Amino acid sequence: MAISNFIPTVWSETLLSELDHDYIGVRNCSRDFEGDIRGKGSSVKINGIGDISVFDYTKDTDMQTAQDLSDTSQTLLIDQAKAFNFQIDDVDRAQSTPKLMQAAMSQAAAALSDVADAYVYSLYKNVAPTNTIAYSEIVAEDVLDILLDARRVLLSHGVNSNIPTSLEVSPEVAALIIKSKILNNSDNTAALENGALGSFIGFDVYVSPNIAVVDNRYKCLARTKRAIAFAEQLNEVEAYRPENRFADAVKGLHLYGAKVVYPDEVVLLDLSVG
Repeated sequence: MAISNFIPTVWSETLLSELDHDYIGVRNCSRDFEGDIRGKGSSVKINGIGDISVFDYTKDTDMQTAQDLSDTSQTLLIDQAKAFNFQIDDVDRAQSTPKLMQAAMSQAAAALSDVADAYVYSLYKNVAPTNTIAYSEIVAEDVLDILLDARRVLLSHGVNSNIPTSLEVSPEVAALIIKSKILNNSDNTAALENGALGSFIGFDVYVSPNIAVVDNRYKCLARTKRAIAFAEQLNEVEAYRPENRFADAVKGLHLYGAKVVYPDEVVLLDLSVG
């Protein structure tokens, strides 16, 4: 791709599409928000409604006045600004395939998605102690009890089995889950695609190398899709010719933020592997 063929809007959309494909942690977040992201420090509004009351109905009797729904909107701060800036020498471009720049952009998307996923998983620090389950030196035989504990906590907060929930684990914990599924004769036919590892005990299981690790303890998350909100914007994707090089270069700016907005719907599994 010559620099003269670079169309910023097209390449921004291409990069966002690649990001969506590569995301794991971000993919399991709510991404419905209001507001424009103009730069680091911007904020957007995450909208919601309060609980709805249920009452006894009596035939031929007027119902009580309609309930006013409360606004549960929260503000999400865009506090992350990540950039990339790479160049491809004219000689490399001439000797390579025409898709060299496309491949480089895909690599940029993969790098950005890793950093954003890691940021989402760093929010384990905001999970309440009452929603934290700790196990040490776990083996495959422990997996069933651990996931049932996580399901119990979510059920106690009204997250029933009809509400889709994800379980995101490190590769080390994922290996034990696979073994546990075999031990328990669970379905093992799901392909490992985009981090998906099939379902187990009602969880859609995902494996990510970006799960936080602290002192050899894996901070895995079980959550609903709306538990964590994420908002992003590719503010700038520009092509240019470096002054001191015969090369095409591209730089971009990725702005985003994430927040735990439904704290009752996320469980931290604090695990070490035996």
